[in-house]
Amino acid sequence: MRFDILTLFPEMCRHVLQESILGRGQACGAFSAAVHDIRDYTDNKHRRVDDYPYGGGMGMVMQIQPVAAALHAVMEGRTERPRVVYLSPKGRVFNQQIAREYAALDGLVLLCGHYEGIDQRIIDRYVDEELSVGDFVLTGGELPALTVVDAVARMLPGVLSADECFEEESIYSGLLEYPQYTRPPVYEDMPVPEVLLSGNHGEIAKWRRKEALRITAERRPDLLKEAELTGKDREFLEQLSAGNAAEEKL
Repeated sequence: MRFDILTLFPEMCRHVLQESILGRGQACGAFSAAVHDIRDYTDNKHRRVDDYPYGGGMGMVMQIQPVAAALHAVMEGRTERPRVVYLSPKGRVFNQQIAREYAALDGLVLLCGHYEGIDQRIIDRYVDEELSVGDFVLTGGELPALTVVDAVARMLPGVLSADECFEEESIYSGLLEYPQYTRPPVYEDMPVPEVLLSGNHGEIAKWRRKEALRITAERRPDLLKEAELTGKDREFLEQLSAGNAAEEKL
């Protein structure tokens, strides 16, 4: 898979893409990521890429010419058009399901806005989808774009090693992840749960499942509506609910 990020701040993106799992994933050929400086495509001799908005208002708007030229350059020579995503507070909110959709693509172009946004004609002609990473406002699309790359790339074959497998992680599995512990077995007055030290993998799996259910019920009960639950899972959740109701009465 190939990611292309179009931005006014390329070094901000390149640094992150070179680190940790993302860096290793590219090194082993699991995916590629290219960062393109939109300023390189402007026909303005001063490398200007923004102007005042028609109709008045605060701030500046990214001009159509440099963004369109950058998109044309990225598309050139490709046999199949990649999906173009504009990072915007007005888009649908990114989640794990969307990350899975993107992971099945051959190419993804992530367009980072800045200032007051980009000329609407870019969105109308070139953008396939607007995407938000949450109900808050950032200064630009770079951090959201990197968030998307990270979430998608780690699901691609060869990016994570077996012991870093994502399938039991929060959200991906449909539940929030169970608690994790490591050495020492006791720190000050805080011990690790005994079941994790028992070596009984069946009991450990049961404990982890119950903890995942408990934490999800407490913090993100909305996820339980879509999660694949067994009869024992539902029985445990009913017991949790009954116990919480009893505590409230006390």
